[in-house]
This record gives sequence, C-alpha cells and structure tokens, in this order.
Amino acid sequence: MPENVPEQIDRLPPLREVIRKAGLDAKKSLGQNFLLDLNLTGRIARAAQPLDGTVIEIGPGPGGLTRALLLAGAKRLIAIEKDRRAIAALEPLVEASDGRLEIIEEDALKLDITRLGPENEPRQIVANLPYNIATGLLLGWLGQADHLASMTLMFQREVGQRLVAEPGTSAFGRLSVIAQWRCEVKRLFDIPPDAFVPPPKVTSSVVQLIPRSTPLAPARQEILEEVTRVLFGQRRKMLRASSKPIGGTALLEQAGIPGDIRAETLNVEDFCRIAEALRKARA
Repeated sequence: MPENVPEQIDRLPPLREVIRKAGLDAKKSLGQNFLLDLNLTGRIARAAQPLDGTVIEIGPGPGGLTRALLLAGAKRLIAIEKDRRAIAALEPLVEASDGRLEIIEEDALKLDITRLGPENEPRQIVANLPYNIATGLLLGWLGQADHLASMTLMFQREVGQRLVAEPGTSAFGRLSVIAQWRCEVKRLFDIPPDAFVPPPKVTSSVVQLIPRSTPLAPARQEILEEVTRVLFGQRRKMLRASSKPIGGTALLEQAGIPGDIRAETLNVEDFCRIAEALRKARA
C-alpha cells in the first residue's frame, strides 16, 4: 500500500458525518445496521488477514469495514452495494484508495463471485451481512467454495451458534451440516448491539469459514440441502418417520442408518451417506 493511502483515509470525514451528509439512514428493507466502531471493524479486518488476493465486501454502507480492510492491507477490494446512496457516499473513499477499491452496484443474492477479480488470485469474502439474507447468501457461496480462500462474516449470534454446533445439541441443524461439510468453521467473537447504528435487537457473531480442499464426505450440495431440510423439518420424530418424504426406511437401510434415532444425533458424514443413497436411488 502506498504510504499516502492511510493518510488519505484518515483525512476522510467521520462515518457519522458521512451518513448525515449522504442521508444514509439505515433501511430496514435492506437489513442495514452500520458498524461504526473502528476498533471492531479493525478487529474483523485483522481476523481476515492476509488480504493478499481479491477481497469481496457485501453491503459496505458508509464504509466503516471498507476503510478497515484497506488499512489492513487489502490490495484489491471489491464492494458490492445495491443502495445508491451508499455508493455515492463511498466515492471519496474510492479516490483515497489509490485504485484499490472498486464499487459494484448489484444485488448480492444474484452475484456470481467467480467473475470477480483475476482467476489466479485467491478470493476472500469479508462482510457484515444483512440478517435477512445472510443464510441465503452463505448457502450460495458454499456452492462456490472452490473459488474461495476464506469467508469472514458477521451473522446474528443464533446463526453463528448454528454454524459451529455439534451433533446432539439443539443448535445442530441444516446450516451446521452444510457449512461443516464444505468448510472448517470457527466462531471468532461477538459484537454487542450498541456497536451498530441503529442497534439491532440481537447480539452479532463474527464467524470464519475456510473451505476444505475436498468436502468432508462425498455428496451433492443440492441433495444434501434437501435431505437436511426434510429430516430437520421434523426433528422431534424418529428418522423412520421424518424420512418418509425422501424414501423412508428403505433409504435409511441403503445408507446404513438406523431408523430409531433423531436427525440431530447424526454427524455430517451420516447425512452425506443418506444424500448419496438418495442420489443413487433417483439415478
């Protein structure tokens, strides 16, 4: 990073002034809660280091985390934003970044991350995700995990707990299985509501997901999602009952899974065996 970039960023107006001048009041419809605490944005950026490839940020808003990522050494930062007010507010930061920051106006749910940045560079996603679309975004990125080096993401704490939950616990569910099947998952730290503007009603968690070189066990994601959706949809029932929509006892026998246990007692590899049995049955 050129020596003058940190100085140029430091000379930018405070984030609250950026919000005021741009009329960037948080919109509930966009799931906006702006993180303005520079200590916390810096902590997230440091957790994502090294930032030596293409860094992708979703929903930068007034640019608090964006500034932190640039100051932490991001050499190529692509911020995806659909709110045109925020895009206008970020223009001074683009100028201060010495060509390191690019803003793309797009809906993150429709984004193909494989077209962002040079193909030979690692891609990292670092973001304070809108709560209302966070799970959908993550499932989509897990399907593109071969193109990612890491994801350092903020969720509401309940989702963070589900991502790292172990079999046999009440938090273990569909999201636990899919994420742990494809990634090494670690919950890093929590962030209180009063760190945001406006404050959400829940505590947030920063979670890091590092894609595995190969998934934990053979399975197709779309079938694994279906299996977990069906089995956890009736999690209080024994598998012989909850599995009826996808083949019932016959499918479980093919996968070598007993029918007199509940879904939450299975491990990730067990769900993959059921998903593979379902794929073969349909083939």
